[in-house]
Amino acid sequence: MSLSTINKITVLGSGVMGHGIAQVSAMAGYNVVLRDIEQSFLDKAMEKIKWSLNKLVEKQKLSQTEADKIFAQITPVVDLKQALKGADLLIEAVPEDMNLKKKVYTEVDSFAESKTLYASNTSTLPISEMAALTSRPDRFIGLHFFNPPQLMPLVEVIPGGKTSDSMVDMAMGFVQKVGKQPVLCKKDVVGFIVNRVFIPLVHEAVYCRERDNVAMTTIDSAVKFKMSFPMGIFELADYTGLDVIHKATVEMHSRDSKVIRPHPKIKQLFDEKNLGQKTGKGFYEYKGDKYERINLTEQEAAKYSPIALLAVAANNAAWLISNGVCSNQDLEKALRLGMGLKKELFATVQDFGTKNIVQTLKDLAARHGSFYEPDPYLVNYRN
Repeated sequence: MSLSTINKITVLGSGVMGHGIAQVSAMAGYNVVLRDIEQSFLDKAMEKIKWSLNKLVEKQKLSQTEADKIFAQITPVVDLKQALKGADLLIEAVPEDMNLKKKVYTEVDSFAESKTLYASNTSTLPISEMAALTSRPDRFIGLHFFNPPQLMPLVEVIPGGKTSDSMVDMAMGFVQKVGKQPVLCKKDVVGFIVNRVFIPLVHEAVYCRERDNVAMTTIDSAVKFKMSFPMGIFELADYTGLDVIHKATVEMHSRDSKVIRPHPKIKQLFDEKNLGQKTGKGFYEYKGDKYERINLTEQEAAKYSPIALLAVAANNAAWLISNGVCSNQDLEKALRLGMGLKKELFATVQDFGTKNIVQTLKDLAARHGSFYEPDPYLVNYRN
């Protein structure tokens, strides 16, 4: 199975991720079938694709002729059997619910041609478990695009336990062909790479706020200006969506309770339907449809040390490296492209002092349990 055999792609699910993946695939020259269960969902998705392509024309990144050609390469289809006909690669982008995925893969497996390769855009669900639902676990892989796929450069490539090397090679090549940067997550671990670092950090920020009795904007200012994040951690959570964070938390914690220390505040916001920017309220309140930035300053950052947050981020990052999930280099690339870090995480660790980070984790572990136990990679890390 080589990249040269991929001509027709079927994308299952036309939500934010699905229609974005369909667009970037068509822009790379592929013929794409976009499938969903209702025509109205597909109509909305095609409108969004047209809007996105028109924006590229306005910015003179595409000509109108090119935009029209790309749009014509995407065919919306409701019937699953018809959608899978002739597909070389299936990319599944249905909601993050394992029961739904099981249902989808059972149906897909009954219609897909023997040549069709399978990929899932899941951000947290186990690839090996999904692959086992199908007749081709050796030709099943995770392709975790980031939101929105049209703009975000990173794709995590995650092989399952039985995924063949040739499938991995094809996936890495495909990601590059659609203009993205792949990072290989060598093991099918909870949260993969970016979410393994990001999701626990949101919970830790709430604990920090309680422990240190400081304002959210103070913590966010420190995260932005002292940890080189593109925005504060509460702001980033609101931007991502508390529904996304809650569902990822539940999934990650159910698979391995050691990787995350859930704070009940996240579930509370989810239950209240205060999901962040998209609903007008999350950790912060927002007015209007336009994306608002929270006012964060260096002066406010000076009032707070985010060492506990940095320690938790570095500890989860260290676990990924010491467990052979990714190299230090790939970890830093994933955090830069997927989370927007402006400086390497371990360079910031050096600024704060590795000994100080490790001691912070030991102190937290003594008070709050084994979640904070420092990873050997971090303990032995040399500045």
